[in-house]
Amino acid sequence: MTRTFHAKPGEVPRNWVLVDLEGKTLGRAATAIAALLRGKGKPQFTPSVDVGDFVVAINVDKVQLSGNKLRQKRYYRHSGYPGALRSLTAGELLARYPERVLHMAVKGMLPKNRLGRKLIKKLKAYAGSEHPHAAQKPQVLEI
Repeated sequence: MTRTFHAKPGEVPRNWVLVDLEGKTLGRAATAIAALLRGKGKPQFTPSVDVGDFVVAINVDKVQLSGNKLRQKRYYRHSGYPGALRSLTAGELLARYPERVLHMAVKGMLPKNRLGRKLIKKLKAYAGSEHPHAAQKPQVLEI
């Protein structure tokens, strides 16, 4: 009789993965990063436990959006006060805060609970090619 394996939070090894997003499509890159953060490719994958890897994404400012999304897609935020709804197009947000575009795309693909809030903290996104995580020796992954 085989027993069902349920991973414990501390027994699965964590790796650091480096992803270069230069010339990649935003949605396709975000799905691959979300799968890495969850640990979907590992044999020890357990849906309710954080078994994923840390992801360092570089060159986020050079990510591509297909179609007319740079002009037509809008990102909204609201402070909670009346009349305080603000919006930016994807092109404006990518020019000002490129890390937020990737962060919001990946966050929408993770669970909407405390596990998802824990997983998104393992994503480290940087606009340029420099990052401060060289000491962790991240493995380069091609998406």
